[in-house]
Order: sequence, then C-alpha cells, then structure tokens
Amino acid sequence: MRTIFRFFTRNGYRFIVKPYLFAKQPDKAHEMMISFAAWAQKVPLMMFLLRFTMKYEKQNLSQKLMGLEFKNPVGFAAGIDKNAEIGFCIEGSGFSFGSFGSITAKKSDGNPKPWYHRLPSYNALLIYAGLPNWGVDKVVYNLEKIYDNTKNFIVAGSLARTNSKEAATDEEGIKDYVYSIKKCRGKIGLIEINISCPNTFHGEPFTDPKRLDKLLTQTDKVTDYAPVTLKMPHDKTLEEFDELCAIAAKHNVQALTIGNLRKNRKHLSIPEEWNGNIAGKPTEHHNNKLITSTYKKWGSRFVIIGLGGIFSPVDAYRKIRAGASLIQIASALMYLGPTIVPDIKKGLEKHLEADGFKSIADAIGVDAK
Repeated sequence: MRTIFRFFTRNGYRFIVKPYLFAKQPDKAHEMMISFAAWAQKVPLMMFLLRFTMKYEKQNLSQKLMGLEFKNPVGFAAGIDKNAEIGFCIEGSGFSFGSFGSITAKKSDGNPKPWYHRLPSYNALLIYAGLPNWGVDKVVYNLEKIYDNTKNFIVAGSLARTNSKEAATDEEGIKDYVYSIKKCRGKIGLIEINISCPNTFHGEPFTDPKRLDKLLTQTDKVTDYAPVTLKMPHDKTLEEFDELCAIAAKHNVQALTIGNLRKNRKHLSIPEEWNGNIAGKPTEHHNNKLITSTYKKWGSRFVIIGLGGIFSPVDAYRKIRAGASLIQIASALMYLGPTIVPDIKKGLEKHLEADGFKSIADAIGVDAK
C-alpha cells in the first residue's frame, strides 16, 4: 500500500504539480510551496498521509554522531525554509534532520528580486536571495515548536550574519553570530554556522583563515549546548579548503557541511543579467573532491555532511563512499518532488547490501581510503 501511495505521489508531482509550479516565476512558486506546506501541516489527515507515504526507516541506515541519533543519513538543506515555517512537513517527509534558515540576528529583506532562476538543462538553480528572514527573535519561536514537538528529528539552525551595512565589519558580524547562537539555546539540536553565503553585502570574509579563527574564538564561548557544523564554501582549492579545516580543528566544531553555492559560472549558459550563484548538479564534482580530500586528512576529527547535486541514490552513495557520514538535499526536491527522500534511503540500502556492508557506517570513506 505504501509503495502504491508513493507511486501516485511521485507521478502526481511529475505530471501535475511540477508543470503547474514551473509555469510560475520561481520566486512565486517558492512562496506557494511554503504557504501550502504551512497549511498542510496543520491538517491531521494530510500529515498522516505524508508520514505514511514517505516512511522508510531501516536500522542499517541509522547512526550516532556528535552525540545525536540520526535515524537515517538524509537531511534537509538550509535555504528553502528560511523562517522554519514548514518544519513538521519536513520531518514528516522522512528527513532525519533539517537545517532551517539561514537565520540572522536582525530581520533582512534580502536582495532585490528575482531571487531565483531555474536552470533545468543543468538540474540547477541560480540563487540570489541574500539571506531574507524574519530575524532570530521571531524565527526562534518556530524552531522551538519543531524542537519540542517532533521525535527522532534533529533541528539544525543555520545561522549567518545579517545582510546589511550595519553588520559589515568583522566585529559587528561576530556579534551578529553570537547573538543568534545564544538566542537559539534550547531551541535547536545542531548549530550550523554559515560562513559561506556569497550573495550578501559583505561577501564571505570568514572564509579567510585568520578571520575565521577570530569568529570561532568568540562562538566557542556560546556553543556549549549543541554540536556545531561549519557551512563551508564551494569555490576553494583543496589547499585553501584545508587551511580552513585546520582552523576549525582548533575550535569547538564537530562537523563540516560541504559545501555552499558555486560562484564560478564558467562553462554554463546563464544570461549575464541574471544575478546569483549556483546550487544543484554543477556543484557535485568539486564538492565530492572536497569531501574526499577532507576525509583523508580530517576524517577522524570531523563528521562530514555532504551536499550538492544529489538527485539519486547513486549520487548520495557516492558522497558517502567519499567520506560523508550524512547528506543533504535541496534542488532535487524542486525537480523530483518529495518522494526523492524515501527513494534515496531505499536505494542506499540496496547499495549497502550489494557491496556487502552491514551498515551505512561501514561505507563511509571507503573510496577515499
């Protein structure tokens, strides 16, 4: 019965929902999706059907990492649910954890619209949002509701600095992070420090090793209540990336999320007048190289959360074999719909069985080794 429901959901999205949404400008389609999900999670029958359809949990996919129990390795990436409005739908879709935000200390309207452009020929999305959110003082109430009312689901707050002139200096930016981290105490189970959003007034100053050290020295003082993952940049050489890992290793950071948006638009046919950076399939190859390189040197120090270009169980399994203990998806939800979540989990189980692994932990980093 569950397989039948999943079949109709998958094809309903493919042939009805997706064509309807793709006929809309992406910004509008995103607003519609958030509004519908926020409504649906208030309807008990809708949530029952969602959980029934998407449920697929196997013991060999579970892990204990950073003191947290992950029922499966599939997570929801930051950038979609900016204000933690649809957390119950995300949990009901079968994710083991979700990153909400990125959230900033002060309210931000983001960059001038449009924020999104679809790049279907690349299975990608061009993003120019600029961290729009209600501000942590307001969003924290939504985080707390999810945190207090979900079981076996880890709430991650993706925290960044406010996209404004007021937070442009390093000192003000650091205060911004610290304020948000303190505000989320008791409301989240995982802290994601986002140092790598490129679509902002101040750029990515904390992807410089010395400035990152300065930031983490201060965040160390307030991150005692939950594990910390650092949301890492994409457009770095292996050597530059390793320098940032070395800094993070000196501080209270348990995981690295690899990585954020791709700024390099070379070899992609994108109109010059479209602002933004790239999410989706074009990030996959370099992110996988970064994961492999990081696992080889830092695998015993950090948990690696891999994302970028995951559109199938094969893509997810490749990241795990490269060194990622957990993975996150985002763009695939837009192109393939919510059944990609159970599809990936079912596919991972088949890959583990085919390769003779008893659990997901046995497969982590085998290609890097």
